[in-house]
Amino acid sequence: MREDTVQAPVADPDLAVSEITGGFFRRSVLKLLASLRECRITVIEGAERMEFGQPSGDDVLRVTMRVNDADLYRQASLNGSVGVAESYMLGQWDCDDLVGLVRIFVRNRDVLDDMERGLARLGAWLLKRWHALRRNTREGSRRNIAAHYDLGNELFKLFLDPTLMYSSAVYARPDEALEVAAVRKLDRICQKLDLQPGEHLVEIGTGWGGFAIHAASRFDVRVTTTTISREQYELAQQRIAAAGLAHKVEVVLSDYRDLQGQYDKLVSIEMIEAIGHQYLDTYFAKLGSLLKPEGLALVQAITIEDHRYQQALREVDFIKRHIFPGSFIPAVSAMVSSAARSSDLRLVNLEDIGPSYALTLHAWRERFAARYQEVRALGYDEAFVRMWHWYLAYCEGGFIERSIGDVQMLLARPRNRRNQFLPDLAPTV
Repeated sequence: MREDTVQAPVADPDLAVSEITGGFFRRSVLKLLASLRECRITVIEGAERMEFGQPSGDDVLRVTMRVNDADLYRQASLNGSVGVAESYMLGQWDCDDLVGLVRIFVRNRDVLDDMERGLARLGAWLLKRWHALRRNTREGSRRNIAAHYDLGNELFKLFLDPTLMYSSAVYARPDEALEVAAVRKLDRICQKLDLQPGEHLVEIGTGWGGFAIHAASRFDVRVTTTTISREQYELAQQRIAAAGLAHKVEVVLSDYRDLQGQYDKLVSIEMIEAIGHQYLDTYFAKLGSLLKPEGLALVQAITIEDHRYQQALREVDFIKRHIFPGSFIPAVSAMVSSAARSSDLRLVNLEDIGPSYALTLHAWRERFAARYQEVRALGYDEAFVRMWHWYLAYCEGGFIERSIGDVQMLLARPRNRRNQFLPDLAPTV
């Protein structure tokens, strides 16, 4: 063969297949975007600018996405909504309004459910198998809680208010400061429980001690509070000692299932989501056994719509996969039914504070973004930061659209004869 002879290139079969499949994934995702209602999604990919969605109605959501890596389409096709989130974590796409995009997804759940049932079924099956291994046995609970709450106290201090309450505040106005709304939530719970000086309160889920400190200092009660997070346990003890309340507040590093004794009142603030749906009856049975015959319990819980509860149990979403392994979101009907099956507790008051959670998350998200350099300085990489941006936006959008709520359930033992009332939203201080 002459040296100057040009040899025809040999086709790369792997490249050819990649181009074919990549084109298929892209067409599938873009077709889905075109079918979404009440929105206009602008997609910028290189020099190409595309418009999708059906902007009908008065409340049209408009967002712009920039595709940085076409692998986004494969991720979305094969792993559904979790794939979209993981693609964002990898920096494969950006959006000018993440909350708006989540709201679009929520409004079009029927369309997006089809995507989850398509090619993503295999990925969903694998996620379900993984999630099943995160069952909340005593050892499993410690592992699952550590995966989130032991990320480091300094991280949470960057975006939480001074009470360090990692749960919804209660807003009286949208423009209120988080600090004011956070204290109102604590006061409101104490008022609903009708806390009286000298009573003994048990708390399931210490967090960083914010509620225990508030109840002991403002309402003059004794508090026994339990957590299985070592990081939270250590900081809560420090904060309680610094507040001069060590003689009134006992922090126990123990599983709630191991608590003993009987108490006047009980509180559990957004801890129920971590127990696993298999343990609902165990949880409510324990609540009933810990209360005196005239006792009251308040459970604050993130909730899902009742009609979507069973479906949600079967799914592994972004939150279960990357944020709270082993978690679930209960429905109000599931909690009330469980309490009836496993205890003599009766529901005496129910209040949904979900709109306040959207405002709480908005404040956290802004604070987290503003402390970007400090987050990175703590050793967290860019993928982690983007994961948290998506997590906070994902939750905020869900609460705005009311696909998830947050309720305060007041439960009473049979001998409780207290007149029911609903505290107003005015702060007590």
